Amino acid sequence: MDQIIKAISDDGFVSISVIDSRGIAQRAREVHNCTPVVTAALGRTLAASSIIGSSLKKKGASLTVRVDGGGPVRGIIVVSDDEGNVRGYVGDPSADTPKKPNGKLDVGGVVGTEGMLSIIKDFREKEPYTGSIALVSGEIAEDFAAYFASSEQVPTACAFGVLVDRDRSVLAAGGYIVQLLPGAPNGVIDEIEKNVAKTGAVTDVLKDGDADALLDSVMAGFSPKILERTEVEYRCTCGRERFLSAVLSLDKAEIEDMRQKGEPIEVCCQFCENKYVFEPDELIN
Repeated sequence: MDQIIKAISDDGFVSISVIDSRGIAQRAREVHNCTPVVTAALGRTLAASSIIGSSLKKKGASLTVRVDGGGPVRGIIVVSDDEGNVRGYVGDPSADTPKKPNGKLDVGGVVGTEGMLSIIKDFREKEPYTGSIALVSGEIAEDFAAYFASSEQVPTACAFGVLVDRDRSVLAAGGYIVQLLPGAPNGVIDEIEKNVAKTGAVTDVLKDGDADALLDSVMAGFSPKILERTEVEYRCTCGRERFLSAVLSLDKAEIEDMRQKGEPIEVCCQFCENKYVFEPDELIN
């Protein structure tokens, strides 16, 4: 099972959340039949959203992340619950781009940079909170770091990665979000930056290790204290009753037209590809 580990430095100046999300990324790839570069883009967004969603601290709250950079993937949407369980989909899972000169997947190329990253936090109280920024690179981690700096004024370092095998299966996935807490001395930033540089690509750590290994590397010298461990997964909340309610909420004339045709109505969930079939007689409100 994938997991999120949350910890704080011994001096109380640095907080970190680390996720091992290989299972989540693999499930997303299987559901949507993504190309490797789309798996990487969606997998990174799922990992980041899972961490942020798990920090909402209110039962029943939810997080929706939208990444629309104008690239071939035609947008990414991810939803997380308050425990960090996530689901997501992309506009075009078959989108592809050439690899970078260094052989890495060009996530920024498939996502695009002419657009926005939007984060919607719904605490089921009044209006949801929405924060948006222009995309920085489309590589996901840099964009989330920019969001925290701009919308929440919190110095943040982020890294997310997805390692895809030749058969398109996911070998490793995950990442971290590190934030400085109020009162942190200037030297703390330098030490974190050194650790981040030394850690390198998160998938290099996760393919042979786990979330604990990634935590220890990024927080080397800070004697991190683990606050909690949370198991997370790719989880869709769709169901027959929910989709029937959605169909019945359509315009009455449209519903009556469907009934008169006498043909079953098929609805497909964008997040998990489950299909639901409704007979004409069920379309009576």
